[in-house]
Amino acid sequence: MSQERKLIEGVTSRRLKVFADERGRLMEILRADDPDFVRFGQVYMTTAYPGVVKAWHYHKLQYDYFAVVRGMMKIVLYDPRQDSPTRGLINEFFAGEHNPILVRIPPGVYHGFKCISEHEAIVVNTPSEVYRYDNPDEYRVEPHTQEIPYDWGRKDG
Repeated sequence: MSQERKLIEGVTSRRLKVFADERGRLMEILRADDPDFVRFGQVYMTTAYPGVVKAWHYHKLQYDYFAVVRGMMKIVLYDPRQDSPTRGLINEFFAGEHNPILVRIPPGVYHGFKCISEHEAIVVNTPSEVYRYDNPDEYRVEPHTQEIPYDWGRKDG
C-alpha cells in the first residue's frame, strides 16, 4: 500500500534523471526550465562525515536546492512559519547515491542534514541567492535544540 506524505508548503522533491552508458553517467540536477526553479544565485558543495549532523538554519530570502551526489544524507526540514498551512510539520528525505532526488527548500523553513553513509557524503546546493559575506541570509539554532521537535538519532524499526 502506497501512502503519500504531506510536504511542507513550498517544498518540492523530485527524482533526478540519470543517463548512464559504458562511459559513465550524467545526472541533471537543476535546469532553468524546471517548474520548481526560482532563480540562480550560485552553486556550491558541502560535505559531512559519517554520523555528523549539520543543522539547523533557515533563510529569509533564499531557496535552497539540495542534491546529494556522493554517499547518503538524511535531509530534515521543519516549518515554523506562522502563516503556513503546514506550520509544525517535519519532512525527512533520504537522498544520495541510492535515491537521487532534488529537494527544494523555501525561505523560512529550518533545514539540516545528517550523513548516514559509511563515507563522507557530498551535497551540491544551487541556492537562489548569492551568499553575502558581510550580511548572510542565514539564521541558526544548534542541532539538538528543544525548539524543533526532532531527534537526529537513528530510527530502526
